[in-house]
Amino acid sequence: MKFASVTRIVCVFALFALQARAGDFALKDGDRVVFYGDSITDQRLYTTFTETYVVTRFPKLDVSFVHSGWGGDRVSGGGGGSIDVRLRRDVFAYKPTVMTIMLGMNDGSYRAFDEKIFDTYAKGYQRMIDAVKRELPGIRITVIQPSPYDDVTQTPKFEGGYNGVLARYGQFVKELAGREKLGVADLNAPVVAALEKAKASDAELAKKIIPDRVHPGASGHLLMAAELLKSWQAPAMVSAVEIDARAKKVADAKGTSVSELKAGDAISWTQLDEALPMPVDLKDPVIALAVASSDFVETLNQQTLKVKGLSAGNYTLKIDDDEIGSFTGEQLSQGINLTILPTPMVKQAAQVHKLTLQHNNIHFQRWRQVQVPLEKNESARVQKAVKDLMTALDDEEAEIVKQQRAAAQPKRHQFQLVRK
Repeated sequence: MKFASVTRIVCVFALFALQARAGDFALKDGDRVVFYGDSITDQRLYTTFTETYVVTRFPKLDVSFVHSGWGGDRVSGGGGGSIDVRLRRDVFAYKPTVMTIMLGMNDGSYRAFDEKIFDTYAKGYQRMIDAVKRELPGIRITVIQPSPYDDVTQTPKFEGGYNGVLARYGQFVKELAGREKLGVADLNAPVVAALEKAKASDAELAKKIIPDRVHPGASGHLLMAAELLKSWQAPAMVSAVEIDARAKKVADAKGTSVSELKAGDAISWTQLDEALPMPVDLKDPVIALAVASSDFVETLNQQTLKVKGLSAGNYTLKIDDDEIGSFTGEQLSQGINLTILPTPMVKQAAQVHKLTLQHNNIHFQRWRQVQVPLEKNESARVQKAVKDLMTALDDEEAEIVKQQRAAAQPKRHQFQLVRK
C-alpha cells in the first residue's frame, strides 16, 4: 500500500475523538489486568498491543498486565486444565482488578449452529462469570465478542459461514454483559468490516490479515486491540499543537508543553509531550492495509501539528535535527498527524513495545515451561528448584517491566520548520 493512501486517511482531524480525556479511561492507577482466552489470546498480540498502548499513552499510570491465553480452550477449559484449574492458577493467583475474557472460537466446534453445543457454551460462560465474581468481588470484567472466522476473504465452508455462528455467540456475550453489568467489546463486526474494505482494496493481501481464517496476524490483532481499547474509552489524542506563525505565538497546546518558540525565516520550538504515540509498523504492507481499512489512527493515534500563517511553499519538518517529512504550507495549516511519520517519539514507543514483548516472553516461559509442567511433581527437591526458578524469572520480568516504564517516559524534542 502506498504511503500517500495511508496519509490521506490519517491526516483527517477526528475532532470528536480528540475530546476523549484520560479521566474517562477504564483502567486506573494500581490496576492489574489478566487477559484470558484461547489460542487467539495465547498469540499474545492483541494483548501486547493493548498493553503498549496503555503504557505509552499513560506513562504515569501504574497498571500491570498478565497474559493467560491457552490454545484450544473452551468455557470448560482445555489443554491447560479444567476451567476451575485455569481460573485458580492463571487468574485468581494474580488477584486482578480487571479481567478480559474471549472464548467462543473453539466452543462452536467449527460447524453450523447447534443448539446443544450453544447451550454448553452459554451455561459454561455463566458458570465462569459466577466463579470469578465469587472469588474476586469488585473485579471489573470485560467480556469479548469472539474475533472473526474469516468468511470474507475466503469462501464460507457452509451456508451462513462459521463466522455467522460466532456472531450468534457474540450476541449471547453482549446480552450476558448486560445482565451481569460487565464491560463488553466487539472484536468481530468491526474487524469483519475492515476485512471487507481491505478485500475491496487488495483481495490477495487482505487474506493475510487472518491467514488461516482463525488466528489473525499482527495486522488483525492491531484492529482487535483497537476495539478493546475503544470499549475502555481510550483517548485518541497523544498531543495537539497549533502554532500561529504570523503572530509568532502558540495558539493552542494540549497534552504537551511548548516553549522557546522562534518564528522568522525558520520556525522552531521545544516540545515536551505528556505521552507517546502507539507504534504502528506502516512499512508492513498488511498492517498498512488493515490500518487504511479501519479507523485505528483517527480514533486512537492522533499527535497533531497545525501551523497557520505560513507563506505559500514547501517546508521541511525536522525533529532533533532529523528530517521527518516535507509538507506544503496548506497541509501544515490543515494539520498533520505525527504518529504516521518516523519521528523520535514513534521510535521511542517502538522500543517500549519491544520491552512489552520481552517481559511477556519471560512470563510465558515461566508459566508454560516451568510452573505447569512441574506443578504435580512430588519431589521436594524439584519443587524447591521450581520455586527458586520461578522467583528468579519473576524478578527478571519485574526488571524488564521497570525498564519498559522508564522507556515510556516522554522526552523533550526540538522542532524546526524550514522553508525549501
